[in-house]
Amino acid sequence: MSSTELPCASPLPAVELLEPEQLLTRLEQSDVLVLDVCNPATYQKLHVPGAVHIAPGELVCGIPPATGMLPAMEQVQAVLNRVGYNPDKLIVVYDDEGGGWAGRLLWTLDLIGHQRLAYLNGGLHAWLKARLPVQEQTVAVEASDFDLTITNPQLRVSAEQIIADLASDSPAITIWDARSPGEYTGEKQFAMRAGHIPGAINFEWTMGMDASRQYRLREDMAQVLEELNLGPDKTIVTHCQTHHRSGFTYLAARLLGYPDIRAYDGSWSEWGNRQDTPITT
Repeated sequence: MSSTELPCASPLPAVELLEPEQLLTRLEQSDVLVLDVCNPATYQKLHVPGAVHIAPGELVCGIPPATGMLPAMEQVQAVLNRVGYNPDKLIVVYDDEGGGWAGRLLWTLDLIGHQRLAYLNGGLHAWLKARLPVQEQTVAVEASDFDLTITNPQLRVSAEQIIADLASDSPAITIWDARSPGEYTGEKQFAMRAGHIPGAINFEWTMGMDASRQYRLREDMAQVLEELNLGPDKTIVTHCQTHHRSGFTYLAARLLGYPDIRAYDGSWSEWGNRQDTPITT
């Protein structure tokens, strides 16, 4: 298989969607690890009891122009071992923004083949609305020492793979652009070139959240995506500017049981700063 061919999807375990009250009953279980990906200042003030913090910036490479790309595996391994990663635990992820960074972490855990994953629906907003206990003190855990590798490389799609797919007689990929409509049309520009990947379908990430229910996943999400031609029968590759907002769209598809959802972590910060990438405005 060439580097531009899209490898076949491998079955992924289901992601559990937990309501705050459900998570509360499991906090004392020894096989549960709760990971907080909130703003660091928020974590310092309060968090779910026992939650261990990962700063969002630890999940990206930070190297311009494509600052949102996956970091070197040495960094991924160091971060996860620092928070006490264990392949046998149920890892529950949450953030304070509706799922963007939580989804980015879940995608990273999917890449290394973690089998037991859950998302706190609505994240910290829902937890606080439910008036459940919070903790102020930073949680320190015993570091682990696992050798981690990427076992699901098909979940990470490159610009070259997308370019090759666009040039084929029968494109296999459906692109889900999670950016704002203005970025999609090219009216808003955050790279050297503006617009969108030809054929991409725009559904802004925040449209998938229910603000009236503390940014939980909207209940009609499956129907909305089906109507947009972003149904589970497609091979979907999602992106935004840095694969932060598309962390939520990846998470949403995983929660809905999509069998073939992937992410382009180079996102528009790479695509829009290259001269050889096709763009539609």
